[in-house]
Amino acid sequence: MSVVLGGGIGGLAAAYYLAKGGSKVALIEATNRLGGWIRTIKDPETGVRFDKGPRTLRVRGDPAANTLSLIEELGLEERLYPITMDQPSAKNRMIYVKGALHLLPSSVSSVFKIMPPFSKPLLLAMLKDLVAPAKKGKDDNIYDFVQRRFGFEVADYLVSAMICGICAGNAKDISVKFLMPQLFEWEQNDRSVLVGFLKNIVKSKPGAKVAGGALIEKALKDRWSIFGFKGGMEAFPEALTDRIVTQGVDINLGKEVSRISFQNGEVSCLVNGKMLNAEHIISSLPANKLSPLLKEEHPILSSELAAIPFVDVAVVNLAYKGKRLSKEAFGFLIPPSQQVPILGVIFDSCNFDAGDWTVLTVMMGGAWFDKYFGSNVKDDQLLELAVSKTKEILHVEGSPAAYHVSVMRNCIPQYVVGHFDRIDRIKSYIKDKNLPLELVGSSYTGVGVNDVILSARRAAETRLVRKAAA
Repeated sequence: MSVVLGGGIGGLAAAYYLAKGGSKVALIEATNRLGGWIRTIKDPETGVRFDKGPRTLRVRGDPAANTLSLIEELGLEERLYPITMDQPSAKNRMIYVKGALHLLPSSVSSVFKIMPPFSKPLLLAMLKDLVAPAKKGKDDNIYDFVQRRFGFEVADYLVSAMICGICAGNAKDISVKFLMPQLFEWEQNDRSVLVGFLKNIVKSKPGAKVAGGALIEKALKDRWSIFGFKGGMEAFPEALTDRIVTQGVDINLGKEVSRISFQNGEVSCLVNGKMLNAEHIISSLPANKLSPLLKEEHPILSSELAAIPFVDVAVVNLAYKGKRLSKEAFGFLIPPSQQVPILGVIFDSCNFDAGDWTVLTVMMGGAWFDKYFGSNVKDDQLLELAVSKTKEILHVEGSPAAYHVSVMRNCIPQYVVGHFDRIDRIKSYIKDKNLPLELVGSSYTGVGVNDVILSARRAAETRLVRKAAA
């Protein structure tokens, strides 16, 4: 039997792939619900739905192709809500700098123009990259990497804001080698990001078929940019849950693991005071949750896991009656240098059909949570700030007809400089000790839902291959 720890999207996917391969599976979740950070709620009075965590998924790349294949296997094609590349929410993304909203460049022609807040055409930043010396061999933080290659404005206005949106992190701390490995490799191998990018285009075969089923082909043919689920993102883990129930997965809610031990190639988990024995374990727990479970037998591994930092994020969902936005867009992000106590705002009603409502999600905190809010912030304080900044920046007047406030503690791992090497050490330790343990989730493979699901599939397949060879 295999044990899967954690009932978020990674744990559910791991259980699905294991059961699909014929394994007997027990899934253990400490809380009384499945889905993890993916959660959709419906306001009882207005009927407006709010997504508290991820609400859209990307279409490009192998992880996305894998997710779309899974969606196809679950029969969820008709429940998808695609956003094509020509729609405003795909084309229009903004940053808030010097007290104003600015559209980001979205076409080739735009790099030749001066587009505020940038003081020069972005073409000049690209030319700087061609002559900037490469920093060989070492990891670097994303801010310094981009400033060195493209200049201060691209680093401070564009990339810093983007990192706030990706992982609620500070670009001056986050590893370029881990979060943007392609950029790192291009500098290492081609001396220039632009040269590496152009070489990659030349190497790519025109019309090359992407691995996957009919859904990924449709998504590429119809030029999907992102997609969500009708009725909210939680439809995805709900469908996975239904499927693993039919597969016979033993789901244990409200059960907490307090210790994991390994002996003679097998694993034992202390679950609510009772020992559960298994041949193998896949942990989809965040690194900070897994660390104490391994401390007794494997203090070195536990220490490496504990060293991965996490941040808190406050999410305030707002719904206003009527169409209140002057411009349709995906939303906007705010660079940390602007000293505004919010990370950004997502224009949810531009991404799905919200009827006669303007629905917004205000994100706050992240790497700056303690700076702006401390440890005892109240929901009404967060709501007041979200409403006031929405009014100030978007000129949305009045009070929201519906709202929901939540603080997600330790929800996003921070891939600080050296994270790539730390993950290598963690993997090497598990391999050298021959532990029947696989790690799944955003602590190890990337923050996106697609990355997490692909890591779950690979972990399950690794287990199934070893089981078949035994």
